[in-house]
Amino acid sequence: MVVLQGRTRAQLRQSVGYNLGAIYVSSASGTGSTTTIVDNTLTGGDDDHNGKFVVFNDASGNAGQVTRVSDYTSSTTTLTLSPAVDATSVANDTYELWDAEYNPATIDEFMNQAIIEASGQAYDPVENLSLHSDGKTLRYDIPSGLSMIKDISYRSKVDAKRLHACAVTFDETTDSDFTQSLDTEDRKQGTQALKLVIGASAAAGDFISDSITSTDISRYSHIEMWVKSTVATSAGNLKLHLDNGTVTADGNDLESLNVPALSADTWTFVRMALSNPESDTAIVSVGFEYDSDLGACTVWLDDISVVANDSANWEKIPRNLWRIDKEAKDVVLDNYVHGVTRYNLLKITGGDKPALLSSDSDTSEISERYLIAAATARSFAATSGGAGTDPDQRRGQAGFWFGMANSAKKSFPLLTNVRLVE
Repeated sequence: MVVLQGRTRAQLRQSVGYNLGAIYVSSASGTGSTTTIVDNTLTGGDDDHNGKFVVFNDASGNAGQVTRVSDYTSSTTTLTLSPAVDATSVANDTYELWDAEYNPATIDEFMNQAIIEASGQAYDPVENLSLHSDGKTLRYDIPSGLSMIKDISYRSKVDAKRLHACAVTFDETTDSDFTQSLDTEDRKQGTQALKLVIGASAAAGDFISDSITSTDISRYSHIEMWVKSTVATSAGNLKLHLDNGTVTADGNDLESLNVPALSADTWTFVRMALSNPESDTAIVSVGFEYDSDLGACTVWLDDISVVANDSANWEKIPRNLWRIDKEAKDVVLDNYVHGVTRYNLLKITGGDKPALLSSDSDTSEISERYLIAAATARSFAATSGGAGTDPDQRRGQAGFWFGMANSAKKSFPLLTNVRLVE
């Protein structure tokens, strides 16, 4: 397994600079301006630093900005910058000073090129719990953030308790803008689901609730339920409330949980972590809130349950019982699977392509050793010149660092029994 140090793009870039012998990392010793840095640790005569690149690190308002030195005054150890940066440099603002041959923005690009080259050989590990079998569906959209799948498992056992089967209408608190009925055709669990036709006159904050037998859910960690909406929603547009008295949906309930984003006209199995499980010792009311004005729509609810997440037992679905449809980006289960996992949460274990580094605070998802070596090699190669114009033997240095990068790549985990999504 490749060990990651959690180093940021700025730290990785600086390591490349040290390998190149092209960087000086320092901090301002006094107040400058948007076009100057004062640093009494600088050496050299007038104009010695002209043409060099500057990258600000933690300066307020300037972090990540790249500029160049247009003039250096040795008597005041002042770097004049062009173009100007956004904020005045002050004492202790850290920065990088790069030799004119090496643009730090190019170093950042070289690191991203190395990440792209490693894609397909290295993946960022992913576990996804967004799919749930229902005894009918065999084809599922592959969740976003997965570029390869290694295993699909089903939850064979978990400590759970059903709070509301959604087999009766909510009658504790009602709203005239909600028309409730039980849908025996469009459902997920049991013989019916709760169907809510929400009128155009409904306003954000409207809600309904239903009383339940007092239930201690303090040992559980998550709410799980099915939700479907005729309109797409963002996280928090709809809410689920739980309380030890009648739900009020005013921020004072024991639990006020944001329903995750929903695609229109699609049943979605959602999981929401309880906020205060230690206080949930006598839940007697379940509420559903229309927290944003989505216009007229219809919402279905089914099988509201609580689970203890860490109590789950998982069993792998045999690999011959599932395949990937790359063109449709679907995972397709064999019909035999319904005999194994008729109504179970599914877990996909796989990986995503390592993310590119887009800001100085981003951390690498693949080996830092590989990234540093690959970016160093590319930097030497890019500045080596022709066969007769390489007095610093940068081509030789590039070859050495390409060798180091290839050696680091060999330490990537060996990918076996994986199936590519695309």
